[in-house]
Amino acid sequence: MKTRRQKCEPCSAGAAAMVVSTEGDEALAKLAWAVAHPARVRLLRLLIARSACVCGELVEFMPLAQSTVSQHLKILKEAGLVQGEVDGPKVCYCVNKDGLARLKELTAGL
Repeated sequence: MKTRRQKCEPCSAGAAAMVVSTEGDEALAKLAWAVAHPARVRLLRLLIARSACVCGELVEFMPLAQSTVSQHLKILKEAGLVQGEVDGPKVCYCVNKDGLARLKELTAGL
């Protein structure tokens, strides 16, 4: 089955003059980078599925070493998608609902 290629049409004068807003571009790039790895997407999904914070048991669901999971969680936390709370020698993680809402908002604006 052949697929037809669509040809790009030249921009009209009005479209060429349109100014594209760059507000939120840096924030979107930072958030997109945070979810650009399948392990981080999986961790985010695991945390979204739970209502309480999760400590060490996240490693049980991942085919990765504990140190690797911790590194991925650190990246998600720095992006504001996850928050961590110290509980003795452990850090318990949960989704940052505001950060997740911001990711959805910025993605929808593309």
